[in-house]
Parts: sequence; C-alpha cells; structure tokens
Amino acid sequence: MKKKNQHTASFIILDFILSFIAWYIFWYFRKNYIEQVPILEITYREFLIPFTISVGWVMLYAIFGIYQEPIKTSRLKVIGLQIQATLLGVIAIFFVTLLDDPIPGYSSYRYMVFVYFVLQFFLVAISRFILATRYKHKLYNGTIGYNTVIIGNGEAAEEIFNKLTNMKPSAGYHIVGYISILPPKEGNLHGKLKRLGELKDLHDILQKRNIEEVIICTEVHQSKDLLLPIISECSKFNVTLNVVPGLYDYLVGNVKMSNVLDAPLVKIKPHIIAPWESVVKRAMDITVSILALIVLLPVYIIIAILIKLDSKGPVFYLQERIGKGGKPFKIIKFRSMYVNAESNGPCLSSKDDPRITRIGKFLRKTRLDEFPQFINVLKGDMSLVGPRPERQYFIDQIVKIAPHYVHLHRVKPGITSWGQVKYGYAENVQQMVERLEYDLLYIENMSLAMDIKILAYTILIILQGRGK
Repeated sequence: MKKKNQHTASFIILDFILSFIAWYIFWYFRKNYIEQVPILEITYREFLIPFTISVGWVMLYAIFGIYQEPIKTSRLKVIGLQIQATLLGVIAIFFVTLLDDPIPGYSSYRYMVFVYFVLQFFLVAISRFILATRYKHKLYNGTIGYNTVIIGNGEAAEEIFNKLTNMKPSAGYHIVGYISILPPKEGNLHGKLKRLGELKDLHDILQKRNIEEVIICTEVHQSKDLLLPIISECSKFNVTLNVVPGLYDYLVGNVKMSNVLDAPLVKIKPHIIAPWESVVKRAMDITVSILALIVLLPVYIIIAILIKLDSKGPVFYLQERIGKGGKPFKIIKFRSMYVNAESNGPCLSSKDDPRITRIGKFLRKTRLDEFPQFINVLKGDMSLVGPRPERQYFIDQIVKIAPHYVHLHRVKPGITSWGQVKYGYAENVQQMVERLEYDLLYIENMSLAMDIKILAYTILIILQGRGK
C-alpha cells in the first residue's frame, strides 16, 4: 500500500471510531436527560445503529473530499468542509432516526440537534487536527515523504531539483530519480540524480517504483508535444501531478495553483469535478440507465425485429473503443451496417455510405443505435454524458494533428456529448478534430448542470430526428 493510502486510512479509522463514540455519548445524553428513560441494558441494536451511522459519516466525509491528500491539504480548509458535512449529516440523521422519538417538547429537538452537532464536529475535528499536525511535522522533518520522479533533465528540472533538495523544512518529496527527455549526458541532472529511463519507460517506472508524486519539468519548446501524453499516462495511476508554472497556459481551467512551502508548482487537479458531484453523476448514470432499459424494452424489441428483417446478421454490434485512462472496452450498439462492412479496414461512415442499412440510416439519424450503451453505463465503462469514445486506429491519426486529444481520456466517455450535440457524427479525421473542440470545452466546464443541459438537447435531437 502506498504511503498516501496508509495515511488516508488512519484518518478514516479515526473518524469512524470517534463518530461511534460521539453517537454513544449522544445516545446516553438523550436517554438520561431528554427522554429520561433509565438504561436497563445495552442490546445488539445499540451497537448496530452507531456502527451504521459511523460508516455513513465516513462515506459523507469522502463525498465532501475530506480524504483527498489529508496531510497536504490546509487544515482550515478541511475544517470548513467538515462543518458543511456535519451539518448535512446531523440533519439527515435527525429526520431518519430522531424525529419519532418520544420527547417532552419540540424545543428538545433543537437541543438534541445542537448537542449532536457539537459532539460529532468537535470530537472528529479536534482529533483529526492533532493527527494532521503530527503528520505535517513528520513531513517537514523529512521523517515521511512520497516517492517522487522528475520528468525532464534540462535547466527547469535542475532548478526544481535544487529547490526541493535544499528546502528547509522538507516539502515531503522523496526524489528517487528522473526520466530523461534530453540525451542523458546532455542533461543538467546527469551525475546529480539517478536516471530511471526515458519517457517510453514511464508506465513501468510508475508501476515498479511505487511512485506517488510526479513533477513535470519539460522545457518551454518541449511542452506542447510532451505534456498531455505524460498526463494521459499518469492518469492510469493514483499519482499527484505537478508542473512548473511556465506550463500553465497548456492547462487552462484544469489545474489548481498551489505553493508547496517555498517551491511554486502548479498542481493538476486529480478530479475535474467535486467528489460529491462525481457520486451524484454516477448515481444519475445508474438510475437513468436502469429506467431506460426497463421503459424502452418494447422499443428495443421492435428495433431488433426491424434489424433482422432489414438485413442478415446480429442485432447488436460490439466494437473495441478506448475509455478513461486509455483503457479499452467493448461498446454495444444496434447494428446499423451490413455484416463485414469493414472488411477492407476501419473506415468512418459518411452521409450516403452504402454500408449503412435502410433501418440503420433511421437509427443513426435518431441516435437510437446508441441506446444499448446503457449497458456500458451500468458496467461503468461509460457515462450518460462524456466525450464519444473512439477506436485506437483513429486516435493514432487524431493525435498527430491534435496531441491534446489524449486530454479526453481523463474522463469517462459518454453515450452523448457536447461534441455530438453541436457537431454530430464525424465523417473523417479532420471533422473528428473539429468536434474535439466541443468535447474539450465540456471538460473545462464539466458539471451536473452541463450534463443535464446536454441530455436535454440530445432528447430534442432524438424527437426531431435531426441527428447528423
């Protein structure tokens, strides 16, 4: 287990134990001073309820992002998040477990909510503040640190290496070596730091050396071509990415400026949207997909019959696409082309493509051919809204023109997208590049509100049958 995971686990265990204790103190207070009922015995129920509630607290804190880098995150920021989470949690517990309790008067409800809020917040906040302070002292003293690799071996890499190694107190980086971009003997780090390999070895280095922090120090003239492929590869691992400030222009809207002690670095956000939004987005994906598969079952059956009557071949068509983190998966679609349509190799469809069946033209125009992908959404390969996934064959061609395409792999692909709504199906690689602008715009403005807006536009396109 990585050090970050171990430290996070200690905060989770502490929060669970103290939430358990907070509930027991509150339960004793409620029985003795509010309900004035003598406690004759403690049954298994008195253990099951606080256990369940404590699990709920940990899940709620996770949704609020409290466990994201708990050591490096500002303690004041964590306290602010904890106030919000505690207020929401106490209100929820009040309506679920306390509202029907026999009490002398309604003023007692307010009293109970206040007491439980104070107990839950202060017990957890004070203890995690002490634990975080203890860890921070160890971090500053160099007792603990995170395995770090520097990508680059030019002047920028040398400068950041010197800053971090000479910094007092420590920034927590345990630099295990560097990955060269310039020829090894021409680089500024030659002889100062261990060379781990080249960019082509990045995947193996991150995996085998248990890397937790990556500092990207490419030179200005190298940035555009190298930065995004590096980000794409690192996104497959649970690592924190930092870049020197000069690269900020290439990451507009997707990074968070931060100072690690006296070393100014740009931290690339590990999550494009807030943790709670990710949870709600996934819940919406699952709920809508289940409802769609149930409600649209008659439509599925009719489409299946029409496909079989129209041409020979299977009803469904499975094709390998590339998803989040560059991982391949099988996308499911209603077959809209004749069997063996790509016997001569991969080829994008066009408006009057002879490979498309008669029913296939209708399915594509109304987007009904995409409906089986609700299964992909349930499996977790896709989301309702996200950039459309492409085949590796076409991705290889796109990145030659637009290297920033790999940025799309930071999120799950979707059944529909802003690019699909605004542009529609692409007939060649150039059109795929043009559509890319809309998908990048979506990622930079990604939110639940944006998803709902795109879904609404998609429904209009389906009803009006004006899909391209």
